[in-house]
Amino acid sequence: MMHESDSVRALPIITFDDDELLTAASASAAASADAGVAVDPATGAEIGRFPNQSIADLEAAIDTAEAVQPEWAALDDRVRRAYLHRAADAIEASSEALARLLSREQGKPLNGPNARFEVGACAVWTRSAADTELPVEVLIDDGENHAELHYRPIGVVGAISPWNWPMMISIWQIAPSLRMGNTVVIKPAETTALSVRALVAVMNQVLPAGVLNVVTGPGRTVGAALTRSPKVGKIMFTGSTPVGQQIIEASAANVTRLTLELGGNDAGIVLPDVDPAAIAQDLFWGAFINTGQTCAALKRLYVHDDVYDRVVEELAAVASSVPMGVGLDEGNLLGPVQNRNQFDVVDRLVESAKASGARVVLGGDPDYDAPGNFYPTTLVADIDPHNDLVLEEQFGPVLPIIRYTDLDEAVRLANELDYALGSSVWSADRDAALAVAARLRAGTTWINSHGGLHPAVPFGGAKKSGYGREFGVEGLKAVSEPHVING
Repeated sequence: MMHESDSVRALPIITFDDDELLTAASASAAASADAGVAVDPATGAEIGRFPNQSIADLEAAIDTAEAVQPEWAALDDRVRRAYLHRAADAIEASSEALARLLSREQGKPLNGPNARFEVGACAVWTRSAADTELPVEVLIDDGENHAELHYRPIGVVGAISPWNWPMMISIWQIAPSLRMGNTVVIKPAETTALSVRALVAVMNQVLPAGVLNVVTGPGRTVGAALTRSPKVGKIMFTGSTPVGQQIIEASAANVTRLTLELGGNDAGIVLPDVDPAAIAQDLFWGAFINTGQTCAALKRLYVHDDVYDRVVEELAAVASSVPMGVGLDEGNLLGPVQNRNQFDVVDRLVESAKASGARVVLGGDPDYDAPGNFYPTTLVADIDPHNDLVLEEQFGPVLPIIRYTDLDEAVRLANELDYALGSSVWSADRDAALAVAARLRAGTTWINSHGGLHPAVPFGGAKKSGYGREFGVEGLKAVSEPHVING
């Protein structure tokens, strides 16, 4: 039964402890003949199990979402907003247990811009989706003609979330979709399935039954079936460009609406007027937030020859001072690479740089026999701009630093790749930075920072980094069907 907004605010909320949350996230895994195993990437220890569901399970979830969607859409917008605020309350009530499970399964430490930060962002983005206004637009009203633009729900939204920010990016998909009257079926990445199942369990305390559904299973079967379903009107996906291309093909027959946030290999350009010591901290965290496992992280840094050596020196000083280790240790700020496949990608690219004669300033020497997927914080200097480490997205704790003397050449190198999610310009002169920013091809360009996001500011990529925008008004429009009424 759907409730009025006052009743929604009074819905009871359980505060989960660690064991209760793990039990909720693992629900029905025991009944699964082929349960998935969640492993701590810092230690290799088993955390828990989750159901490996079938295509039949997925279809049942889609049918449920489809059945309840008309009633959810028929609610007054104020009531759906109230549900989202109550869901944010529920996230906050169990925030510590959510953060601890996220830290164990994803690997990110509790402190810094990591697990507690991510769970807090889930509540912030949920409230922002609830509070963003999307009024009816009067397009023309001249006495003879009157036309209005309304935004209607699409229906069932299929959400496919990644392993790097599994809770936060899931919320980016869930919250605006629910706000606009859609229902959701979410398929999380297999290596962070428990985190997303836990988040959904917490939110579903207060959401009406069937509005938000989670299905866990292999991407090649369950995920692929979600993208092909004729009952799904919109797919939201964050992940690699090759998988995004597969989704485009799979969804074509149904003309399914798509929002795709795909791979990034973000460039930063440092101009010669900077104070290296003043920008080193922000450069470091722009590159190494979440141990470098962020789509819009700084992944290749072009530094003018006049300040190159000092920038490298200051970056190395910061990098060597940031502790890396098991996420539940309160003192750590960097964690392991989330899975061994990605660890191997990072290792291959660093070895390619070493073989080319590039200078490893820091790191680059993992202990392959140690438990967990720890790759040391690594800076690589004096590297050819067309080395594999520069051209491919490393998605790990490594930053190549390229020396340049000609700004036009640096801009050309920054723009030459197929990826264009984000970029940044670093300068003491804002006008000079803005002039360079205007020449860069990217969904977002930051000035004297990199990767910061705001729930009111649209975010998305250019070129093969995807299409569609999330957050704010544009994010609500992306999960809606525009409807013009004339007369």
